[in-house]
Amino acid sequence: MALAAALFANPAEAQKVQSQRAAPLTLAEELALKPKDSFKECDACPEMIVVPAGSFTMGSSASEPQHLGSEGPQHRVNFAHPFAVGKFSVTFAEWDACVADGGCNGYRPNDHGWGRERRPVINVSWEDAKTYLAWLSRKTGKTHRLLSESEREYVTRAGTTTPYWTGATISKQQAKHVGDGTLPVDSLQPNPWGLYHVHGNVYEWVEDCWNASYRGAPTDGSAWTAGDCGRRVLRGGSWFDIPENLRSADRIADTAGLRAYNIGFRLARSLLTP
Repeated sequence: MALAAALFANPAEAQKVQSQRAAPLTLAEELALKPKDSFKECDACPEMIVVPAGSFTMGSSASEPQHLGSEGPQHRVNFAHPFAVGKFSVTFAEWDACVADGGCNGYRPNDHGWGRERRPVINVSWEDAKTYLAWLSRKTGKTHRLLSESEREYVTRAGTTTPYWTGATISKQQAKHVGDGTLPVDSLQPNPWGLYHVHGNVYEWVEDCWNASYRGAPTDGSAWTAGDCGRRVLRGGSWFDIPENLRSADRIADTAGLRAYNIGFRLARSLLTP
């Protein structure tokens, strides 16, 4: 009790202690979190970063180069509360820890010869991702989930309005694309909110069902769970893709059971707020 009170009174110290002990956040620690704080809730758990509440314009305008009709109409989305997002795509090491602990249906994805450990896990379907989320939620006692599509674009943009968070263009020094395989998740540079590889490296599954436009889309940051739910949205582009497919607004979808060597996923977690 005394430690929890002290941590609540000193958010910086709460963050320091939390990062050292890699245990589920206490109520005091969770309430003390601020945007850009990071935490891990078990040794094998993904590192999470807190992103701020706020709003943004989702989608792209017809004037953006390579704009697609599915990226409109543009609309404002509001996030009433901060939430936590994986600093990186889920890695092979994190997935393999799930398998070793009896989770993830014992499925061990092929790494395509590029290596495991800090490489993003690939050859995992949307359905596979759900098995990992269930295991991690049981392990930590905290509910982990996939990002909604609007959350994924919001954290990709990180306050920017350009086609990429890097500006009007993106280079191979800024994102892995038009290449020959994945990079470790902690390579290259993070975006302004501290997230790595929001463009390129691997596509990431999000929660949403596919809809061919944003007409009728949620505006509160929640996932769109109506539409073609046999197909789920993918965001971010991959090592295989050309730059236009890495744009912040770009969106595609595929069947929920698809496993491919350029697809992975990233986690989100809702947070308690004062």
